Amino acid sequence: MVDEKSLKAIIETVLAEMTGHEKSSNEAVATKEQEVISAEAVSCQIEDGYIPDITEVDIKKQFLVPNAHDEEGYLRMKSYTPARLGLWRAGPRYKTQSMLRFRADHAAAQDAVFSDVSDDLIEEMGFVAVQTKCQDKDEYVTRPDLGRQFDEETRKLIKENTTHGAKVQIVVGDGLSSAAIEANIRDVLPAIKQGLKMFNLEFDHTIFVKYSRVGAMDEIGELTEADCVCMLIGERPGLVTAESMSAYLAYKPTSGMPEANRTVISNIQKGGTPAVEAGAYIAEVIKNIVDKKKSGIALKESE
Repeated sequence: MVDEKSLKAIIETVLAEMTGHEKSSNEAVATKEQEVISAEAVSCQIEDGYIPDITEVDIKKQFLVPNAHDEEGYLRMKSYTPARLGLWRAGPRYKTQSMLRFRADHAAAQDAVFSDVSDDLIEEMGFVAVQTKCQDKDEYVTRPDLGRQFDEETRKLIKENTTHGAKVQIVVGDGLSSAAIEANIRDVLPAIKQGLKMFNLEFDHTIFVKYSRVGAMDEIGELTEADCVCMLIGERPGLVTAESMSAYLAYKPTSGMPEANRTVISNIQKGGTPAVEAGAYIAEVIKNIVDKKKSGIALKESE
């Protein structure tokens, strides 16, 4: 058993490492006074019951390789990618903080899949809430086909709460990351609406689909007969981010249509394409789809 004093010392060491990258031999060594101040600050944080969030450390700036031949070049390379480069090791194992960060990011990815979009957000945004044939998250994960289908009562609800034959129908689906919807939808939807106004296009009721797969937009397309259906959906989370959202757009989608008929805008998140910027671009793509009456590969070839 590790006693409380030893455990506290371990935590202090890890937190001290988290404050910045390790100093290489050609860097100035911190003074003893600075080390004492840092240790006291960390100790104070622990005593106050607060431990800094390890996921707040910017991986692109974190560098743990001692005595690197070209640290500046290494850091320049890291600035272009969130890949876990320059982690270093303790013997054959990753360092403690690297393992903790890996586990924290993995936990965030799992939470994104198995959590639900909050009812408060759905109410705040004024969504028309519906659900696919999936009854829970376990069924959603194991039965992708049910995540593309609605029962008869839900089909009726969709018809009654949408404009038949509209130019544009917006759909929001939780998908494989509810966190992506929570993080982006408040910014992306107003940007889409504002962009469409510039093209004299509008949408009214936005449908929210719980336990949704991308293919759910096809049945909605058949029910509404909208010219363009745009689905904003949470993507499969990874260790880089659990908040990535994509937009799938199609001209008059139908069940069983080829995937090549979809136009996709992906990586909508703070570390990729910001939600506001993505919303403006999505509006332009919708205008293009409505004008040219095609989407996917056909739209690309017409450009």
